[in-house]
Amino acid sequence: MRQHDMRNGRDVKLEGGRQRHPSGGVSAKEMVIGLEGVELGADGKTVSYTQFLYPTNVLGGRRNTIDSTSSFCQSRNASHRSLSLGRANSNQSSLDTGNELEFREYDPNLLDDPQWPCGKHKRVLIFPSYMTTVIEYVKPSDLKKDMNETFKEKFPHIRLTLSKIRSLKREIRKLAQDECGYEEPTVAMAFVYFEKLVLQGKLNKQNRKLCAGACVLLAAKIGGDLKKHEVKLLIDKLEERFRVNRRELIAFEFPVLVALEFNLHLPEHEVMPHYRRLLQAS
Repeated sequence: MRQHDMRNGRDVKLEGGRQRHPSGGVSAKEMVIGLEGVELGADGKTVSYTQFLYPTNVLGGRRNTIDSTSSFCQSRNASHRSLSLGRANSNQSSLDTGNELEFREYDPNLLDDPQWPCGKHKRVLIFPSYMTTVIEYVKPSDLKKDMNETFKEKFPHIRLTLSKIRSLKREIRKLAQDECGYEEPTVAMAFVYFEKLVLQGKLNKQNRKLCAGACVLLAAKIGGDLKKHEVKLLIDKLEERFRVNRRELIAFEFPVLVALEFNLHLPEHEVMPHYRRLLQAS
């Protein structure tokens, strides 16, 4: 049985006598500020996002063809990188450009690389006619710790551990596929959105679940023609799965959209690796 208790102007859900707080226990305003590099119009300030927008007729009469869509996405991504570099050199930029990894092309295989769990426990043996790899037995807890330390050394700007990132991706897949019945392409798009935010260093312990929920919401809207009641049902499930407040989740959708530079139509080479792994896992 669900109950709602209004305290201090906030909607706090009570379920089975247990009080549920939003992720991180902070307000939506603090969450928005915590998404680094995203500038929103607040306190009467006007912010323009026209540099991210493209005319809908840019594809001409070939919009339904895969080749034209892929070429458009590639040219758009190249334009985004040049725009990002230009904003990084500007004194008015609000983007944290301390790490050059932010401007590298997105690699859909980076966070799912099977070599990550091996770490220092892997030994490569080279023979005259072949090469083999031996992985010694190690406690799962030690292996997890070593994997996270190696990941942190390579990506110091990312404030989440690799195990936590993969755990959130599993939650996304369970919700989208098992509970909502979405097909693999939609889940793959949600993975791409989420990983792009991770690799940009925009996620932290407080906003990680809101970011994951917003990515699923955006992917579902792009991947299918959702009706109003279907959107409401999805938000209910996101609220249950990620234990977040629905108002904060809805308010967080636009900052995530800005962080992705409104680039929700993805090229095939970014989606297909996730799609193949989802098919193999099913």
